[in-house]
Amino acid sequence: MELKGLKITVIGAGIGGLTAALALRRQGASVTVLEQAEAISEVGAGLQITPNGVAVLRALGLADDLAWSSQRARAVVLRSHRRGRQVLRLDLDEYAAGLNYYFVHRSDLINILAGAARRDGVQVRLLQKAERVEPGPQPIVHLGNGAHCGGDLVIGADGLHSKARAALNGADTPFFTGQVAWRATVPNHLNLPPEAQVFMGPGRHLVAYPLRDGGLVNLVAVQERRAWAEEGWHFKDDPASLRAAFAGFGGTAAALLEAVEEVMLWGLFRHPVAARWHGERTAILGDAAHPTLPFMAQGANLALEDAWVLARSLQEARDADTGLALYQSRRQDRARKVVAAASKNAWKYHLRAPLSWPAHQVLKLGGRYAPGKMVSQFDWIYRHDVTA
Repeated sequence: MELKGLKITVIGAGIGGLTAALALRRQGASVTVLEQAEAISEVGAGLQITPNGVAVLRALGLADDLAWSSQRARAVVLRSHRRGRQVLRLDLDEYAAGLNYYFVHRSDLINILAGAARRDGVQVRLLQKAERVEPGPQPIVHLGNGAHCGGDLVIGADGLHSKARAALNGADTPFFTGQVAWRATVPNHLNLPPEAQVFMGPGRHLVAYPLRDGGLVNLVAVQERRAWAEEGWHFKDDPASLRAAFAGFGGTAAALLEAVEEVMLWGLFRHPVAARWHGERTAILGDAAHPTLPFMAQGANLALEDAWVLARSLQEARDADTGLALYQSRRQDRARKVVAAASKNAWKYHLRAPLSWPAHQVLKLGGRYAPGKMVSQFDWIYRHDVTA
């Protein structure tokens, strides 16, 4: 269909929303992004942009911006928690040749996307909180200030508590996974190389990797617990609580945890993948459609894929509603599969004695005799290219 002149409203100026806005604007649509914050600047920490996400940024002409703003990942290293001894090292340059993995600060990627969108003529309206979405021939977004807007198409990229998702699917019923996660950044006083370091312990693990020019380290610490924690990661916690939870971790892990001065805590919840990704002239993408646990680093990457496929599906279809149906048919099965893989992945890093020692020996043998196979087991995720 012809997108030139089509009026599209995107709810949410996160990674998925800005990517969709940019891709749709490049096809001639008139795009407005509604963002409830007072500025497009996302606090937070690091992201891993894997080759499937890089493919979308490359197709949008932003691969160089990503490379300049991030650290290219060279390896994934699994370590035991007590002293940080290496269990397995997977060299990405050797065993994932031709694929680029990046560690990027979330705010840097947001700035790249927002800058590109604005240069191309996307209108960004701040302090616009969506309260309700009304699908229809002319869909309407009702705002918290009493105003409303819409156009020919509304795209909900409004995250875990999406108003657009609720309009299409009704109330959500997430459940607590029994896991919480802390996020923090600390100075890279240890000169950690551009590698993802995973420290594996009983019922918990810590991931560390450098950001920006290598002077900062991103930390994500996950613990199994019965106590419920709030969903969302803008809740401050006491760094002493994080250190107490990981008291048995030594070596590099202990030094990184000791450097934490400010930390955010959030509860990890499972949400069902939405049954309906589109209604009349309305669609959802990213976390609004398929909230994903962080154990395959695919939340941002799936949102990038969604945005590209949505724009392409609308372009290829005869009308908007056919294009939205095509978008869901192309994306839903893959999203379900990736979400399921992420949900099952954490236990591998949380093994307790007596299972942890033999499991680590198996990993060591795999790294020694079949490292390529260990890297390629997730090719179905990382080598997937929606732009091809």
